Amino acid sequence: MAKPTFSPFSQAVVGAMRKLYPEKLADSSFDNTGLLLEAPYRPGHLQNSALLTVDLTRAVADEAIARKDSIIIAYHPIIFRPLKALTQSNTQQSTLLRLAQEGVSVYSPHTALDAAENGLNDFLVTCLTAEKPTADGNSTGLSKVHHDSSVLTPVKDAPQGFESAGYGRIVRFHTPQTLGDIIARITFQLKLSCVSVATPQSIPTEKRNQIKISSVGICAGSGSMLNGLDVDLLFTGELSHHEALAAIEKGKCVITTFHSNSERRFLEARLLDQLNAATKEEVEELGKKGQWEESLTKDFTIAASKTDRDPFVVAMN
Repeated sequence: MAKPTFSPFSQAVVGAMRKLYPEKLADSSFDNTGLLLEAPYRPGHLQNSALLTVDLTRAVADEAIARKDSIIIAYHPIIFRPLKALTQSNTQQSTLLRLAQEGVSVYSPHTALDAAENGLNDFLVTCLTAEKPTADGNSTGLSKVHHDSSVLTPVKDAPQGFESAGYGRIVRFHTPQTLGDIIARITFQLKLSCVSVATPQSIPTEKRNQIKISSVGICAGSGSMLNGLDVDLLFTGELSHHEALAAIEKGKCVITTFHSNSERRFLEARLLDQLNAATKEEVEELGKKGQWEESLTKDFTIAASKTDRDPFVVAMN
């Protein structure tokens, strides 16, 4: 067997991600997905382990290096625009140089993960519609909501098996839901203490939670694609001041969670299990093809970053 130049475990993780969320699903008009850093393979130097994160910050890189991870799956691409140089003065470039030196590769799925069926935006649909357990864990508070869900912008020429993929989602409830119940579902499912809410100024604050919602536009991260959508509620990570004003002036409501909070919970709640199962299959396939070194264990670990977090927090005196 030829000596591998790319960590066999990292190769298995990348193969698993590409099967779960093919890069062809990404919005190539602006996005940069795929294997962004292919670090040289140093046998025995790193563990068969991967770290999931939304943002690849210096703190996350420190965490991966300390854990001796072979690869980082960073939802947001750390390389987003063409690079003319790699220098220590730029913090992101410095992080890339350090990871390359340590042998840690980087893969980004970004909008491919958004678009796929059972991906990020479909997860946000479940945040609006899933059952909400009560504190005792034995009974249920808010019951499952019957609804219809559709894709806002389908992916053109999607690969076989992913024909239903697309960007954004529209949810239509069979029975109108109150805004208060929707907020309770979102904060529970995303494990947030609060969200930002905008409502039409003609509605008194004390009546805000009783607003009836029949339809919701959903977009993880930045929700600009929801502008002008004929729905009662926009649910996204962030919306600009003027976009939010335009929405409430038209009688709509807005819920934002901070950009990456609409994405981060998905890593632990869904992607961890998905990637563990898919990577196990890839490892077995590499073994059958003779592309897995006999001296390597087939055991591995995949974890969500403990240091990754949204840069914004709500601070109160």
